[in-house]
Amino acid sequence: MGTTPGVAYHKEINLSPFSLRITPSTRSYDNVTLADGFILLVLGTTPATQNLLFVLFLAAYIATIFGNVLVLTVIYLDLHLYKPMYFFLSNLAVLEILYTTTIIPNTLSMFFHKDKSISFVGCFTQMFIFISLGGSECVLLGTMAYDRYVAICHPLQYITIMNQSFCFSLVVTCWSIGFLNSLVHTILTVMLPFCHSHNIDHYFCEIPCILKLSCKDTTLNNMLIFFMGGSMTVGSLILTLVSYACIVAAVMKIPSITGRYKTFSTCASHLVVVSIFFGTVIFIYIRPTSESSSDQTQLISVIYGVFTPLFNPLIYSFRNQEFQRALLKVLY
Repeated sequence: MGTTPGVAYHKEINLSPFSLRITPSTRSYDNVTLADGFILLVLGTTPATQNLLFVLFLAAYIATIFGNVLVLTVIYLDLHLYKPMYFFLSNLAVLEILYTTTIIPNTLSMFFHKDKSISFVGCFTQMFIFISLGGSECVLLGTMAYDRYVAICHPLQYITIMNQSFCFSLVVTCWSIGFLNSLVHTILTVMLPFCHSHNIDHYFCEIPCILKLSCKDTTLNNMLIFFMGGSMTVGSLILTLVSYACIVAAVMKIPSITGRYKTFSTCASHLVVVSIFFGTVIFIYIRPTSESSSDQTQLISVIYGVFTPLFNPLIYSFRNQEFQRALLKVLY
């Protein structure tokens, strides 16, 4: 094939139709390599470390699926749990099941396969689903905190305020915000050329790690992550903290020491899980990408991607006495 004098040709990865094409260009990144996808650098550098991580990931995944499926089953079978709080908990359980299934099974398979590659379609699909579910969970946790605020601070108006249609609208809003946020980031990332390296220094396709591989300026992408992700995450965190602050103020008026202790115990456990989840997400997505190392990113993503979904059913459901009675009723 002939070439035009003075015009450099480069192989550009056109991710819109996920095909490859050769186009004329005079830009500085003419050395694009031809590739069919990315290479994931799985956690662990030695076989012994990878075997240990495989066992931990597998145990966490099985426990997460079992715990959340059990929560869904109990809520479905016990009519006494057909309440707004358990409606939100059932949605949280669904989110956690899908959230972990998006990344852990693929990671487990890569521990024992030499081929660590993932196609462009598979990588961006995983990224889209993961960001969608993570964003939806952020908003849902804030919604659940607001539900507890209404229940404790305005008990007489709780049924009127948190009616069925309003609860359904809140859940649809949570899922929609997560979906739209992820759609924007995925589309802008798909349009980028990747010509430096195709090795993702991570165990799944997470957007900050993918942006580092682009040979194009990603300032717009990083700004949208900061402002859109920050508004969604920090906004939900503020709503959660304000709701629990109002709850604590209301609990201080309870004359019973036992009642205070139970409420404080519940609020404290909720705040611990929420703080871990929001703190790690903010650290990864709101912090400038240039300031985070791959080891920090991988370690922190394990916390909110693997272990937080395991703790949520334990903290929000199994420590609840009403849920415990319903569980025993279903079992026996």
